[in-house]
Amino acid sequence: MTRSIISNTSTNSLPNSILLLKKHTALSLSLKIALRYLISKKSHNAINIISALSMGGIALATMAMVCTMSVFNGFRNVVESLYTTFDPELKVTPTIGKYISENDSILNLLRNHESVVSATNVLEEHALILFEGHPLIVTLKGVEDNYTHTTHINSILRGTGDTLLLRNGEQFFGVPGLALARYIAGSINYGTLQMCAPKKGERINIANPTESFNVDYLTSANQAFVVNQEKYDEHYFLTHINFTQRLFDQEGKLSSLELRLQPNASATTVQHELQQIAGHHFNIQNRLEQQANVYNVMNIEKLMAYLFLSFILLITTFNIVGSLSMLIIEKRLDMNTLHNLGATPNIIHKIFLLEGCLIALIGAFIGCILGLCLCIGQQEFGWLKFGNGDGMFLLDVYPVSIAFSDLIIILLTVFIVSSISIWWPVRYLTRRLL
Repeated sequence: MTRSIISNTSTNSLPNSILLLKKHTALSLSLKIALRYLISKKSHNAINIISALSMGGIALATMAMVCTMSVFNGFRNVVESLYTTFDPELKVTPTIGKYISENDSILNLLRNHESVVSATNVLEEHALILFEGHPLIVTLKGVEDNYTHTTHINSILRGTGDTLLLRNGEQFFGVPGLALARYIAGSINYGTLQMCAPKKGERINIANPTESFNVDYLTSANQAFVVNQEKYDEHYFLTHINFTQRLFDQEGKLSSLELRLQPNASATTVQHELQQIAGHHFNIQNRLEQQANVYNVMNIEKLMAYLFLSFILLITTFNIVGSLSMLIIEKRLDMNTLHNLGATPNIIHKIFLLEGCLIALIGAFIGCILGLCLCIGQQEFGWLKFGNGDGMFLLDVYPVSIAFSDLIIILLTVFIVSSISIWWPVRYLTRRLL
């Protein structure tokens, strides 16, 4: 009893540095023995075979995770490149109401920010097209002449001319999405279209509905744009903002302000600075926030693929449990010897736990290298193609983009999943056989 009290007292009085040194020494000893067990030849060849199969299974699961997540990154980059040509870097919209004055003092401060190269007033609203007696609702987007400087719209134009044509004096032109133009007239030359919009503040007269609508005409510029996104190609019509302000009875008003930044400016930093200037009156969105629904769906798909592959990885780690179980049974005499020499059950438990983690991590590193090789090969040679690669699709080959953060997440996932799956079986067997 006295010895126990003295022992406890002396242990409790040890400095923290000595206790940490003891823990480090125990961990180092467990790691050295685990490495020895890993590379040494076992008396039963089945243990070596199962360990190799376990490592190979982890490697294949890790390789699948690297390739799958890289393909999702590739598709994300493709979608971003598609929207980049049409969507501005930053978009300013009112938080209350739908329209704002062109001469708003806060908007002038945003336009004159040192990082803003170009600012375009936009008035966007739904309108009704009448062609061959058939009504069609479209999104009519009116922009200023400098819209070509704010976005890369010229790079996706099809038809006559290499720059966007929206106005010639008092004559206004309309540039639809290519799919919309083909639906209306079968080609980008639709002639002249009648545009209709409800008059401001008036109810529709059932007896004579035409009196309740503003009617104006747009002429074809023999141009169309192709974003390769249904939202734009099938529903959007570009024209000059003066036309939309007149059609919708919104003279001097706009629905948003689109901004283009300096090439070396950080969109995130500038967005934060502009939001401080705008306060709660305006909402400033980057490209990701402008297409939040699309990116959220892609993120959910990537997350579901990650969880599904993690579940496969969990099943694969059961092979490690079998390998460690056979190894523990084989090394039970060594365990008793270590225990008699003063090794605690925790130290013995750590030996086999570390060996399981080593098997998983080695397999994970091999899988990462194989996955990187496959991704780089796909980037360089395009092994996997869409269809026959005959240009029928937007892309000829599957896009791949490797993200370093994904590799870190995959390695951490392998370590955590393997540690959790083998912790209890190893603990149970080591304590049972001591």
